[in-house]
Amino acid sequence: MQASQFSAQVLDWYDKYGRKTLPWQIDKTPYKVWLSEVMLQQTQVATVIPYFERFMA
Repeated sequence: MQASQFSAQVLDWYDKYGRKTLPWQIDKTPYKVWLSEVMLQQTQVATVIPYFERFMA
């Protein structure tokens, strides 16, 4: 499998099944993405969401 085929399949999968409703994916900015990555280190998504939302408020 070529790299381009693999990347196309991954992107297709994301379009169908990826999470697109997380707070840091709505109105995406580099800062929000970075902050979510830091907060998600060894922390479950469900735990991070309320902290992220309060921090960004």
